[in-house]
Amino acid sequence: MIRFSENYSLKAHNTFGVDAKAKFYFEFTDPADLQIFLNENQSWKEERLIVLGEGSNILFLNDFDGLVIHPNVPGIKTVDEDRNNYWVEVGAGEVWDEFVDFAVTYNLGGIENLSLIPGTVGAAPVQNIGAYGQEVCAVVEKVKGYDLEKQQLSEYTVDECRFAYRDSIFKSYLKNKFIITSVVFRLEKFPEFNLKYGQLEEKVKAKGDPTLQSIREAVIEIRSSKLPDVKELGSAGSFFKNPVVDEGLSESLKLNYETVPVYAAQGGKAKLAAGWLIEQAGWKGVREGAVGVHKDQALVIVNYGGATGKEVWDFSEKIKQSVFEKFGVELEREVNCI
Repeated sequence: MIRFSENYSLKAHNTFGVDAKAKFYFEFTDPADLQIFLNENQSWKEERLIVLGEGSNILFLNDFDGLVIHPNVPGIKTVDEDRNNYWVEVGAGEVWDEFVDFAVTYNLGGIENLSLIPGTVGAAPVQNIGAYGQEVCAVVEKVKGYDLEKQQLSEYTVDECRFAYRDSIFKSYLKNKFIITSVVFRLEKFPEFNLKYGQLEEKVKAKGDPTLQSIREAVIEIRSSKLPDVKELGSAGSFFKNPVVDEGLSESLKLNYETVPVYAAQGGKAKLAAGWLIEQAGWKGVREGAVGVHKDQALVIVNYGGATGKEVWDFSEKIKQSVFEKFGVELEREVNCI
């Protein structure tokens, strides 16, 4: 199935609910159709281009004067197996949380802590999504897609993806140059549970002996208690990354703020909780017009209805400045702002 439209509304394609339009919009369910479309319509090379999944990590500041490509490739299939693992190839258009539910149902481990994260499977490796001590890079085997510069189908192994904290080659060097069509995951038949993050262990133990299902249920309960349902209140989940800072700065903060959450990070650095910084700076529950910080989760900026992307951006700038002035910490947006 393909769909090509001009002056196409993207309001239903971004969870912030911003009413932006795309000059051109192309949706496909078969990678071969994408290849045919691009080969037969070489004028796309003259257009700005973005790849859009479920729109759960994007903020449109204006209408998009270019081509939006939406990979809506379906399907989940087993492609290999050994004593300890299954390798499962999943279409880019599959809803991420539905795939997590599939894995847990068949007792396959490695992504249960990533339950209820919004978005599609194709977007998961781009952002290297993570939660409660798990990151998707730990289970990605390869990423398949279409290389716009080479104009051919191609694939990247996990090592070639250059995964880092909330980052990958698809978010940097290959941003809007490579259209992900499917991802191959290595899932565990005998998973080791990861419960050492936040209140997850306590929640799981309250349900009895830990299982993939009880972990998934606990994660869903925690996330649901803190994060708004994007179907009811526009947002993109966590708006800012947890900042990684030098150990000296984290030690200084601990001297001045005894309750500051600090986690070890790679390279002798420290990771701070952005939500805590924002809350301590006085922004939790603050609302200005149609934009505000969620009352239960300071990391989430919400659109109460009718806000423009520029209004959301300006509001986030005020938060960034406020946190920097109070703590000397520079927040970085996790949301892709276009």
